[in-house]
Amino acid sequence: MFQTLFTKYKSYYKENLILALPIVGSQIGHMAVHMADSIIVGQFAGTTQLAAVSLVNSLFMLVLVLGLGISYGLTPLIAQANGRKDNNECGKLLSNSLIINIVTGLFLYSLIHFGTLAVIDNIGQSPDVVFHAKPYLGYLSFSIVPLMIFQTFKQFAEGLGFTLQAMLISIFGNILNIIIGIILVKGMFGFEPMGVKGVGISTLIDRTLMAIVMAMYVLRSRNFKIFLKEFKIYAIDKIRSIQIIRIGAPVAMQYIFEISAFSGAAIIIGTIGTAPQAAHQIAINLAAFTYMIASGVASSATIKTGNYLGQRSFTDLRCSAIASYHVVIAFMTFTAILFVLANTLLPYIYTKDIEVIAIAAQLLIIAGFFQLFDGTQVVGLGVLRGIGDVNIPTIITFLSYWVIGIPLGYILGFYFDLGVKGIWYGLTFGLLTASILLFLRFQFKTRQLISTTTT
Repeated sequence: MFQTLFTKYKSYYKENLILALPIVGSQIGHMAVHMADSIIVGQFAGTTQLAAVSLVNSLFMLVLVLGLGISYGLTPLIAQANGRKDNNECGKLLSNSLIINIVTGLFLYSLIHFGTLAVIDNIGQSPDVVFHAKPYLGYLSFSIVPLMIFQTFKQFAEGLGFTLQAMLISIFGNILNIIIGIILVKGMFGFEPMGVKGVGISTLIDRTLMAIVMAMYVLRSRNFKIFLKEFKIYAIDKIRSIQIIRIGAPVAMQYIFEISAFSGAAIIIGTIGTAPQAAHQIAINLAAFTYMIASGVASSATIKTGNYLGQRSFTDLRCSAIASYHVVIAFMTFTAILFVLANTLLPYIYTKDIEVIAIAAQLLIIAGFFQLFDGTQVVGLGVLRGIGDVNIPTIITFLSYWVIGIPLGYILGFYFDLGVKGIWYGLTFGLLTASILLFLRFQFKTRQLISTTTT
């Protein structure tokens, strides 16, 4: 059976992995920034400031994924235009996306500065945690504008199949982020110890430099000259802007519904205590790391799906998508086993606090179980995004996380006295629901496409 499957999908595995691996690298780059912040603060600044990182990341991720979702609206459109060999359309789409993303970045900065920072004192968190959280969140809010510029050129390049360069820029950017973060948090080379504020400054510097380098690469590289003939930095038109937003806005809402569920869980856990909140940050950080790898596979699935849709090769589209499902299932099975077997060891990467480690170890076992559901649901979203089917998946994510996941977690956590574990059980069931419903939607849409070529 496995030999037959491998033979059937072998060529699709190869092309998907070639495209996916660099995207995985750059997706990990996004996560690595926050992961590095958590490790540096946990090791050099203590449990209270680690809890502050957890609180800020929970709030900031809601805004970040809104921006990322809007930027992702460009990729399937570029992939489809490339599949049709419509090079001029690619440049026009980039012009519109750049303006949309800059405006979105400025709006999101204002949302954090005038919204989140104003209410953070009134959400039931520890005053010590809030004190350290405010400056960190302030610096992160500045970083979202250069991040959106980076995303514009990254999604453009990836939509055309150029995925390696964004990965390399992300890797070097994150190395720089770690070095500067350690220097500022710990206080080295004449700097005063800044604690959690130091990682906020290092992240801002990192994202600004990444935006400059990515833009220069796309605008100066010979690889893109043929696609940039119609690119004008000031050009925007109604039709293409609507196309981008029609895909990007629902994708943003999909991410918001999922990430806000985990952010909401972090805030709920914060009312239980500082140690459970810090433990949640460790476990969710590790789970988010593997999620970003699955998300890279999903992004490559979006690109290949868009290419095949543009070529009207619907059988190849379906086979390529199924191959992406196989890849992510294999990877997430491995990480699930790793989380379960190393649940008592992995938390030491972040902290030496025995109480926090004990709670995080329990959460990692639960995280091991939801790995498969997390991976398959994000691949389902990626394939459907490549087809242009984004509205029904958005409804599915809302139902899965906010109608099922969070309410069930709250009931298990507080009414059945399961505490932080109960909240994580609810999140796991939400992921399971999303995974099943999105797979059914994928089956329906791809079979519908194939039937149009046989009737």
